[in-house]
Amino acid sequence: MFPFRPRYKKQIARIEVVGAIASGTRKRVLTALKEVEERKFPALLLRIDSPGGTVGDSFEIYSAIKRLQRKCKIVASYGNISASGGVFIGAAAPNVMANPGTITGSIGVILRGNNLERLLDRVGVSFQVIKSGPYKDILSFDRQLSEPEKQILQDLIDSSYEQFVGVVAEGRKLDVDAVKKFADGRIFTGEQAVKLGLVDRLGTEEDARCWAAELAGLDPEKTKVFTFEEPKPLLSKITGSTTNSALVQALGQIPATQASLNWLEFELETQGLPLWLYRP
Repeated sequence: MFPFRPRYKKQIARIEVVGAIASGTRKRVLTALKEVEERKFPALLLRIDSPGGTVGDSFEIYSAIKRLQRKCKIVASYGNISASGGVFIGAAAPNVMANPGTITGSIGVILRGNNLERLLDRVGVSFQVIKSGPYKDILSFDRQLSEPEKQILQDLIDSSYEQFVGVVAEGRKLDVDAVKKFADGRIFTGEQAVKLGLVDRLGTEEDARCWAAELAGLDPEKTKVFTFEEPKPLLSKITGSTTNSALVQALGQIPATQASLNWLEFELETQGLPLWLYRP
């Protein structure tokens, strides 16, 4: 629990969604959102600087923000990047601001698996598999996907995509067909996103703070911000994880390998999961 602040009715709550969205991000953000509701903050500044992440975790954060809409004013502020799952979460906020150079968009779904069949054949490794049905080991790394399996996964991706488009259309008050015209995975600047209707205004996080204060009937010059996100190591910010292996932590001390290790861990954690994620 965060320390009690008796002046919360004249403060704006601030929550960060930073880095790839996974279970650790979900837990932190849901806890903070609950605190915002319980303390009855009049407004929330949701700072999003994320390329997206796992579908389920993004959906839970989105749902919690939607529920909070009924009890306080919410402004989403997009940082350097708010793409894919970041856009999905942002769609829960009725008011969205981005920097003109913010990278956003990348509406779509991706599912990746590794096929190591040729490598395993070269080293003489094979697996004996006993399964209850033909698709129980779908996306297994030791064999190619069959055509029926490809169709099963495509149907799954298509269903997730329709959910994504529907949420964006509802949240941004756009027609579904209009959203589908640009919801093909492409990315946009904040300036382009305003023209598409994905963003309401252009501005800095400070501009977003003032906007939130005004919506709540507070004086922007006198209103303070209470940040719920506690400081976290860079590794956990990017992966959304609260725990990391000793090896990854040790190697992560080498600056040249830090970013690569962060993404490697995220890839391993989300292997075979559908993702709302932008990957350049």
